[in-house]
Amino acid sequence: MQTTVKDIIRFTGVGLHAGRVARLTIHPAPAHHGIWFRRTDLDGDTMIAARHNVVETSPLCTLLVNEAGVSVSTVEHVMAALSGCGVHNAILEIDGPEVPILDGSAADFVRAILRVGVRKLDAPVHAIEVLRRVHVTDGLATATLTPAEELEIDFAIDFSDAAIGQQHKVLRLSNGTFVRELCDSRTFCRRADVDAMQAAGKALGGSLSNAVVVNGDLVENPEGLRHADEAVRHKMLDALGDLALAGAPILGRYTGVRAGHALTNKLLRALFADPLAYRIRTLEASECRLLPGAGLEKDVFAHL
Repeated sequence: MQTTVKDIIRFTGVGLHAGRVARLTIHPAPAHHGIWFRRTDLDGDTMIAARHNVVETSPLCTLLVNEAGVSVSTVEHVMAALSGCGVHNAILEIDGPEVPILDGSAADFVRAILRVGVRKLDAPVHAIEVLRRVHVTDGLATATLTPAEELEIDFAIDFSDAAIGQQHKVLRLSNGTFVRELCDSRTFCRRADVDAMQAAGKALGGSLSNAVVVNGDLVENPEGLRHADEAVRHKMLDALGDLALAGAPILGRYTGVRAGHALTNKLLRALFADPLAYRIRTLEASECRLLPGAGLEKDVFAHL
């Protein structure tokens, strides 16, 4: 069955890129509503669909812009949390242009969703089933969707900094895998890139409390890494958040090699441009076990 959150959830924090404090509130929504953002600090058309076709090019995050030019950025972590906890319908009110970064992962979003709980709605889940291979590239980076019974993510990265290096991981995302394996992995960046961005007036809200910073073989964060392969896990987190902009759960295998937000969005656009590459499938109740978030219980993940 489709779901929504059982109650209102509130967050306050700084935006990673603009450095502005923002308040984000997740509200329950009815069946077939989907995920929408609403800018509460503006007048006029302030509703923004969490959909791939309103994404605008942004090198550092995922940026959504409606037809009136109203935008919200850095949506990928909260979208990953909603998808990974199996939430299909919600209204996300925000009083600024950027979602709070919190600790740089999706763990705070997940923790709050699990604490409040998820409510089933009287409507079946419609999933996007990948029927044939779709592939996009950007230089050495590639992203691919292929048929699979459930959502799988296969990701590989290769960085010159020894603290990251080459990393590769494959996971099936059904039955809470995102919460157990990925949601606490933080965004990461190289010291040289941080210095360059901040000198250019970007990443103004970034700090060691919301990002892993590496410099060669050194991890600058005093607490170190949460996982030895935290970097590739975070890339998988980002990929899930960007895939959630398809508007429904995906049944298929996503393979990313050095892929980022823009390439995953390009992949979704290529998928929907080919009517033979997918079909909308109405899931039986027993098939919902294939989806991220199925069967989650808040006390199972007390380590978060």
